[in-house]
Amino acid sequence: MAGISSAPANFAAAPSHTNRGALTIVTTLFFMWGFCTVLNDALIPHLQSIFSLSYLQASLIQLAFFTSYFIFAQPAGWLVERIGYQRTMVVGLVVMAAGALLFLPAASTAIYGIFLGAQVVLAAGVTLLQVAANPYVTILGPPETAGSRLNLTQAFNTLGDTVAPYFGSMLILGRATTETAPTDAAGVAAYHIRQASTVRLPYILIASILILLGVAIALFRFPRLEVTRDFRPSDLTPSSDSIWKHPHVWLGAIAIFIYVGAEVSVGSFLAKFIADPAIGGMTLESATKMVTFYWAGMMAGRFAGSYVMQKVASHKLLAAAGLGGFLVVLASVFTTGHTAMWFILAVGLFNSIMFPTIFTLGVAEVGPLTGRASGLLVQGIVGGALIPVMMGKLADTYGIHHALLLPCVCYLFVIFYGLRGYRIHAGEAHSELRAV
Repeated sequence: MAGISSAPANFAAAPSHTNRGALTIVTTLFFMWGFCTVLNDALIPHLQSIFSLSYLQASLIQLAFFTSYFIFAQPAGWLVERIGYQRTMVVGLVVMAAGALLFLPAASTAIYGIFLGAQVVLAAGVTLLQVAANPYVTILGPPETAGSRLNLTQAFNTLGDTVAPYFGSMLILGRATTETAPTDAAGVAAYHIRQASTVRLPYILIASILILLGVAIALFRFPRLEVTRDFRPSDLTPSSDSIWKHPHVWLGAIAIFIYVGAEVSVGSFLAKFIADPAIGGMTLESATKMVTFYWAGMMAGRFAGSYVMQKVASHKLLAAAGLGGFLVVLASVFTTGHTAMWFILAVGLFNSIMFPTIFTLGVAEVGPLTGRASGLLVQGIVGGALIPVMMGKLADTYGIHHALLLPCVCYLFVIFYGLRGYRIHAGEAHSELRAV
């Protein structure tokens, strides 16, 4: 959590067992923000078609969405410190619902800028949920199983990711008309509004669900955990201590920046890549449905990773996943047809455990600095805003196929973090504390 000075008081104070009721209700949040995030994978090609956008212009959707993480992570941490985890989750859901409802005037006017504004508000709500829910999951049970627990909840996050493209392909792309765009100004404006109107129903449904979920979270009785109590870092550590003195923290933030950028870059342009005549040769609607396999692989990998991580060191599994991601994306670059399509879809499996594992390794053994370390890691998600823009520029210049070399290179840093970057050097860890 950004800017929060709350962390486990000590190892003994941590819960001896996982609070399953609270974990279950919080897991629903992971599903919803995953669904809303990946619905952009259907929205991007739709708006790209309506407004005749280049890849670079279309990438502004992800730029607007993921920049919110960087802007709102620190305020979200301040909010958690003042009103607590539960109320912050409720506020996050209300803000998300407001963002979803902003898609209605965006569709009614068919103004691209309003769509981008709606993305900023929606993502601000998601940021509130991320900052509150990710660390909360790690303290709902024993510290030694924190990584496994976060991978499990992230698996349900990816369940939302998995169903979103199929949902979007039917209700957004499937309801779009196949009429030819007119050439006169008045006809073009009416055409844009007709095509954009297909986003109204999905986002009305999303807003309704978010409001209902907010009411449910508000009424749920969350446990009061001693491990979450606030205290001053100066109570237990020298005042000169800083997250910047712990390389595994800031290297973890870089790893999240690069990994999220690679994941979002691939997901954003995956439908257009598959629809390419040289790859899948499908309609955009059919290609978007194929994106489901990308997210299904990630979901399966997180469920499996939650189990495997109880037996295999998480940093080793992270390095192996990074290597797998590098190899399948590279293979997709140098092949064509359905071979290239299935290689790029397979990267979802290797992406699966990366975010929760990097997050857990990044906040390890920093004691009362856990809050600030968590906030820095959440801000690293801004990579999902910047790297897709770079890939969009490459796709416009060299083609979407060759642009895949960018995310391919990104996985090299993930491998490094799993092999060396995660290490806690002598003298860094707080002997009295163990971070979850």
